[in-house]
Amino acid sequence: MPRLPLAPSAASDSRRRDDPPVVNKRGATAGAAAPRAWQRMLSGRRLDLLDPSALDIEIEDVAHGLARVARWNGQTSGPYIFSVAQHSLLVETLAHLRAPRLDHGRRLTVLLHDAPEYVIGDMISPFKVVIGDAYKVVERRLLTAIHRRFGLPAKAPADLEKLIKTADREAAFLEATRLAGFNITEARRFFGRPPAISLSIERDYLKPWSADTAQARYLDRFKKLFVSSD
Repeated sequence: MPRLPLAPSAASDSRRRDDPPVVNKRGATAGAAAPRAWQRMLSGRRLDLLDPSALDIEIEDVAHGLARVARWNGQTSGPYIFSVAQHSLLVETLAHLRAPRLDHGRRLTVLLHDAPEYVIGDMISPFKVVIGDAYKVVERRLLTAIHRRFGLPAKAPADLEKLIKTADREAAFLEATRLAGFNITEARRFFGRPPAISLSIERDYLKPWSADTAQARYLDRFKKLFVSSD
């Protein structure tokens, strides 16, 4: 629940009418209701973006949201969006190809690498350049709460973060060239070398799924990794 604003003091009551309004940390004027900084989920949870609690995170909400958030701002071919849920499953698959001995707890960390986007959406790289790094603070708080909710270290170890970034770039290359209209030369410049993948991965992960399919497959993968990581 959002915090209530402090009641105005006697000093604030004595301000002249033409004085500028007093603004609190959440951007509300003194005496006014604080702006809503939480989102209500279908589970009934209310997740506060300024102070996210692990207790307000449910994997069903995460899967539902990610299955309906578009990669590439929706600028992909096919009858459905290419969702962040499908992207996350592709990244987890590519990471496992690079590190076949990766344990299930670490694979779960890979699967959840974009989980904050069920709340904040998937901001395309050009927009991140425009707004700067401010969003990273919110993203990090959310990811930390998500990790704690599912028994993972608050921050992934450096070697795992490096693996996630590599698999994420590889997935971006494949999505860019198969779905988002990039040519090979252009994709190499932005995302590096393409990964070697099997035809089965190509067929299974690079054709956009419906939201219901993406949600179900994300949940199924999560449950297998989560149970095995105990």
